[in-house]
Amino acid sequence: MTIIKAAVLTEINKPLEIKTLKMHVLEPGQVLVKILFSGVCRSQLMEIKGMRGEDPWLPHLLGHEGSGIVIRTGPGVKKVKAKDEVILTWIKGNGMEGSGAEYDHEGIVIHSGRVTTFSNYSIVSENRLIKKPNNLAFDTAILYGCALPTGAGMVLNELNVSAESSVIVIGLGGIGLSAIAMLLSLGVNNLMAIDISDEKLKEVKSWGVSHVINANKPNVKELVKEIMVGGADFCIESAGKISTIELGFSLIRKNGGKLLFASHPPEGEFITLAPHELISGKQIAGSWGGGVMPDKDISILYNHLTSSNIPLNTLLSKPYLLEEINQALDDLETGKVFRPL
Repeated sequence: MTIIKAAVLTEINKPLEIKTLKMHVLEPGQVLVKILFSGVCRSQLMEIKGMRGEDPWLPHLLGHEGSGIVIRTGPGVKKVKAKDEVILTWIKGNGMEGSGAEYDHEGIVIHSGRVTTFSNYSIVSENRLIKKPNNLAFDTAILYGCALPTGAGMVLNELNVSAESSVIVIGLGGIGLSAIAMLLSLGVNNLMAIDISDEKLKEVKSWGVSHVINANKPNVKELVKEIMVGGADFCIESAGKISTIELGFSLIRKNGGKLLFASHPPEGEFITLAPHELISGKQIAGSWGGGVMPDKDISILYNHLTSSNIPLNTLLSKPYLLEEINQALDDLETGKVFRPL
């Protein structure tokens, strides 16, 4: 019986606890992966804080983006084999749908989903794994598990942008930064970034973003409308707040302007929109993982982004140890890092 070390959510609004767990024999569709790197997403912050509704699976593991090496496979697995270098993603791809693993800690069942990454080893469903491109570093590879497919995928799959399009991105977390990277790789010049962090705004300005605005300014709408007269063709919102979704909708043009959001405000909160804005031709839609089909699209995204000069590794923090997971979560929440590694 293999022993693993993992960060476990035992109670809502409590720090994660590092525990030693025992894993059982692999079931059909399951793959044992040695985790080399994991990203941290705001989704985990929301889970820990109970902001995604009732959690019936406590205690359980967390993390949905990572990179690693396959150790062994369960019955029926054909997509990967031992020693394959892989990306772990929450976005369902090809392969068997293995059940969520159950681990043991001193007789207590520790639950997990079909992919978790806050551990040194993890049992993952075959369809949550993608073979890593050979030239992609293991640390940067974690971005292809969530942030890049969602942010860059939204641009490539769900927005009909051209070099002449005017685009606003609200929220410069992993998803927003990934969207900007793809927009720049496609030659979009009339591009605006809005965030509360001057550091992040300075970073994307160095990438080539033409306009940046700090969202803490009292006259954001007026500043935007001075630059993008009549409203933007497209707006991508990834800040995760009702107020920023509503702001984004107010900043797109009538007769075809589109707001696309991939953020997840707390459960029970609702967007308020004026119906007249909708009948004037404004559009709003949500995105689930950028509409990406991982086995086909990850290589496409990789080729697009590596052909550009965007320094994607700047999205990542210095590596944290597993034992420092709560510090990594705090640093993400306070905006000290773009994407904890």
